[in-house]
Amino acid sequence: MYTKEIEITLSQLAKDLLGHLQKQTLLESAEATMEGLRRVILYNDWRYYVQDDPVLSDYEYDQLFAWLKKLELENPHLVSADSPTQRVAQGLTKEFPTVQHLVPMLSLENSYNADDLVDWDRKARELTGLEEVEYCIEPKFDGASISLIYENDRLVRGATRGDGVAGEDITPNIRQIRTIPLTARFSDYGIHQIEIRGEVLINKNTFKAFNEQRAAENLAPLANPRNAASGSLRMVDPREVAKRGLEAFLYHMSDHTMEAGKTEPEEIQTHSNTLELLSRLGFRSPAKEKKVVKGIQAVIDYCHKFEEERDSLPYEIDGMVIKVNDYTLQDKMGMTTHHPRWAMAYKFKARQATSKLRKVEFQVGRTGAVTPVAKIDPVPIGGVTVGSISLFNEDVVKEKDLKIGDTVLVERAGDVIPYIVKSVADLRDGTEEDIVFPTHCPVCKDALFKPEGESVWRCININCEAQVVERMIHFVSKDAMDIRSLGESNVRKFYTLGLMHDIPGIYQLDFSKLEQLEGFGKKSLTNLQAAIDQSRAQPLHRLIFGLGIRYVGETTAKTLANAVSHLLELRNWTEEQLLTLEDIGPKVVGAIQQFFSNEDNIHMLEKLEELGVSLQNTKATHATDGNLTGQTFLFTGTLAKLKRSDAEEMVEQNGGKILSGVSSKLNYLVVGEDAGSKLEKAKKINTIRIITEDEFIKLLGS
Repeated sequence: MYTKEIEITLSQLAKDLLGHLQKQTLLESAEATMEGLRRVILYNDWRYYVQDDPVLSDYEYDQLFAWLKKLELENPHLVSADSPTQRVAQGLTKEFPTVQHLVPMLSLENSYNADDLVDWDRKARELTGLEEVEYCIEPKFDGASISLIYENDRLVRGATRGDGVAGEDITPNIRQIRTIPLTARFSDYGIHQIEIRGEVLINKNTFKAFNEQRAAENLAPLANPRNAASGSLRMVDPREVAKRGLEAFLYHMSDHTMEAGKTEPEEIQTHSNTLELLSRLGFRSPAKEKKVVKGIQAVIDYCHKFEEERDSLPYEIDGMVIKVNDYTLQDKMGMTTHHPRWAMAYKFKARQATSKLRKVEFQVGRTGAVTPVAKIDPVPIGGVTVGSISLFNEDVVKEKDLKIGDTVLVERAGDVIPYIVKSVADLRDGTEEDIVFPTHCPVCKDALFKPEGESVWRCININCEAQVVERMIHFVSKDAMDIRSLGESNVRKFYTLGLMHDIPGIYQLDFSKLEQLEGFGKKSLTNLQAAIDQSRAQPLHRLIFGLGIRYVGETTAKTLANAVSHLLELRNWTEEQLLTLEDIGPKVVGAIQQFFSNEDNIHMLEKLEELGVSLQNTKATHATDGNLTGQTFLFTGTLAKLKRSDAEEMVEQNGGKILSGVSSKLNYLVVGEDAGSKLEKAKKINTIRIITEDEFIKLLGS
């Protein structure tokens, strides 16, 4: 899509535009400036979304984008359809118009074993008359199928698969997917119109983060990336689609029309060449993942190799697609009314299974949330035996129409938690029973309460046994008060034996009684007592996090701790005061105020203070000088030499600041082993310095 010379030119143009923006001057004219902005922004979109290597910082990109929007408002006659500002449309009607595909989107024949591939190869050799056929192998993406049409280099239509003959016109939503270019230089190859096929999907890390956000908002997680992608494509508001982080792989040219007098170029005479062409034109295609081989044994070997590596991929695949590479041979082999004869899908081992739903248990968490948990006949799925599955909330149970005794379809995709996809209603025999959601807490028997706008029922009795135990387990955990030797099993044991009833009870343990318990020798009790004593002086942010206030994680706890000199000051903070704190919104404010307006909670904090637990903030403000003054940090992965909490403390002691996520405000991302999505996101922002733990330690001492 971009030669080295063009990339150098566009990079220089970006610098020139940023210089003019700073001086509030135009290039030679508004029209020239707008054209330059469009070229630079589209180029950076390609570098960011397709190449994962942006040339502009987020801030610079946003500034140029805002300038283009301003100029287009001032010069509406100069707005072009392929402008990056035109991705976002006003919205779709609830009835998506139906459009005909230029060529039907047929299904592929499926195979789950090598013998089927061998038989298919035999037929291919018979139909082509060749002793050995050349095949192109590529991943079978587990997403939502789409069909795109480009005319005169511009995207004019995007549609769903539908029934294969016609699909739904979702062009405004397709335009939100940044890996789909609004223009592509097909005309350089003499192509006037082209229909290309592909798959829309959601990256595993994006999907995980999206579900974590839904969980924080008390919404049921989406089942799997495939369903999430498919549902996103049919959302009415394209602006909401843009938030989903959809990506697209384009992998098939189904139809094309050449310009008058032009002959077909070599680039579209084989399937593998077409994948390379799409990649050059700015599409994300499986050009890197594909493999061209001769003979079916090489196909089988590559499929087996790819299956072993499937979990290391950033996206879900459920198999491989094998295609006869030469388009002339494809035409010769033809197709049936259901599938092309020149292609075959080799499916990986199933990650779905059916089982019987035997009962539903209702579990109470430390925030009082009551979660229905399905108990099914244990069944192996994707290498794991599944017997318990969260049903999330009452709405999910009703939506899926689940009943005790149902045969259910269970799925486990990649690292995603097991999930009941649906019940198989056709197999019901009349003995099934409705799942009755409790009206009272299954532990303390208090009436349950469902806050307005939420789908989760809660037990609001702060003294509920289930919540008390879970809160104590959280309170003593490593990232909270870090009371070693008092882990989950001991907390449950001491509570059951009546030796500890609540959080203050941790500091009132009768060690003379503990001495009488089996397995508690003098050394272990000495270590436990020392850990409890040491926890009394833990920094205030650890105590705040240990209290388990809804929506208050480690970073928010630090923000709150640094805002006060004594924890109980938060009793008197107004909503307006709390909203002035960084990264604290209305939902978090509500949870904080609810906690500090509860007299039982205040009494607990006062009791803790009486028992020697520090409610004081010994460093109410960050250090204002040090090696890291003015610098922002974030850690990801497992550190080998430092505890993450200690490393974050070192940053703050040296004048630096810890951020809660990757953004253009971040200066340093410190990467340990098994780094996740934060690393991938940081790579896309060229102003962030990505350093190792050793480099961080060296930075501290510089």
